[in-house]
Amino acid sequence: MALVTLTIDNRKVSAEEGQNLLQVIREQGIDMPTLCHLDGLSERGGCRLCVVEEEGSSKLLASCVTAVRENMRVTTGSDRLFRYRRMLVELLFAERNHVCSVCVMNRRCELQSLALRFGVDHLRYDPLYPRLSTDVSHEKYALDHNRCVLCARCVRVCDEVEGVHTLDMMGRGVSCRVIADLNQPWATSRTCTNCGKCVQVCPTGAMYIKETFSAHGEKRPDLPKRIRDGREKHTWGG
Repeated sequence: MALVTLTIDNRKVSAEEGQNLLQVIREQGIDMPTLCHLDGLSERGGCRLCVVEEEGSSKLLASCVTAVRENMRVTTGSDRLFRYRRMLVELLFAERNHVCSVCVMNRRCELQSLALRFGVDHLRYDPLYPRLSTDVSHEKYALDHNRCVLCARCVRVCDEVEGVHTLDMMGRGVSCRVIADLNQPWATSRTCTNCGKCVQVCPTGAMYIKETFSAHGEKRPDLPKRIRDGREKHTWGG
């Protein structure tokens, strides 16, 4: 495969043609924040936390959906990018009802970790406080729309790994929701296999196991990659 040469944070690096910027950035040991990205799933470019600056352009590029090009010069960490990412995290908190102290994923939540990373200890925007429902109809799992960040990890793992596409997105903007089948209670779904992969990849407390939270609170976001590696390379490690 052909190689391209680009500059990341003033350092020349080589990458394979067809790779996206996020892959190459992380190969260089740079800790790039993400929320919708997950190894083993297709890229969505939805959270915009992985944006970078490209020399010669005023636009910020979502690195997960931007292919590397010859002679690109990108910056992954600047004051502008820090402010932008902090704003995005604040807006995510303001859009739904994220009260960490009463969440089943408190101290194990990726959104909470991002807030700590970017120093979000208060919101500069008025919270919307929408009145959202929680679907607890499923025997094992629950879906709390108040905690959802619309990363679509659950939708993609259901479709691309489990292969049933029980979950999908309905609506637009602040009205967007994750739904089961044609917007019916999760328990009545005829396509759900009860595999729990959606719960394992959820970055917040939007999807959780209903039983003992303390025993089952640790999720496995590495699950899609482990499954794909197992299928393609027959490496079924623990």
